[in-house]
Amino acid sequence: MKKSKLTENAAKNHEELFPNHESKLAKTDPEFIALFDNWALDEVIRQSKLDTKTRVLTVLASTIALQTLGEYKVMVGAALKVGLTPIEIKEVLYQSVPYVGIAKVFDFLHATNEVLETNGVSLPLAGQSTTTPATRFEKGVAAQRAIFGGAIDQMRQQAPQDQMHLQDFLAANCFGDYYTRSGLELKTRELLTFAMLISLGGCEPQVRAHVSGNLKVGNDRARLIDATTQLLPFIGYPRTLNALRAIDEVAPFVNPTYAAIPRTDH
Repeated sequence: MKKSKLTENAAKNHEELFPNHESKLAKTDPEFIALFDNWALDEVIRQSKLDTKTRVLTVLASTIALQTLGEYKVMVGAALKVGLTPIEIKEVLYQSVPYVGIAKVFDFLHATNEVLETNGVSLPLAGQSTTTPATRFEKGVAAQRAIFGGAIDQMRQQAPQDQMHLQDFLAANCFGDYYTRSGLELKTRELLTFAMLISLGGCEPQVRAHVSGNLKVGNDRARLIDATTQLLPFIGYPRTLNALRAIDEVAPFVNPTYAAIPRTDH
């Protein structure tokens, strides 16, 4: 039987992320590994205009949401190889807590610490918080407005009184405690939130809201499609198509000559 081989690009991209790694699956499942790696590490990456670090950050965010701890640990190692800092890696993890929940993130915290310490990183890392108990709400609302504009004030005004504490939590905790942290810029945090939401599935209203948020902070339609494309090998086609639908609903494709082209069902 003819042995399947990786393309030159797939081999190069694999070596960048996982230098000197010998895959066990390449020995037990060589045909599958070749077809998958030639697609995911060549064809898919060739579609990307994201820089390598941003691409790896989105994969880290996605694997947390997907609860794929083994793949996440491998990608933390890859993140260090491509030059992401321990602080950047930890900030992705912290950013995931309000979206994924601590019950799902807990094991990832310990796994991250194990990988970092194995690579000679001394813990704890320098703190990145920029708020205090007195300022977290105010700064959180400011972050919400920076991402969602005046719609955030309307949402707070229309919230039922018995749910207002949750709006306050969103402002002070989700945005005040996390979005205001240093270590990652706001534009990157919002892209990572989008990556988490499309990976979780079942979050279409939130995906649409964060498509709008991404557009406001500078991540345009092309960048969102690029990020979605890069996550396709990890999240599969159904969630990818759902993400594309959300993008199309909020920021439809506009032909330079004609009008917006409506999306058809798949």
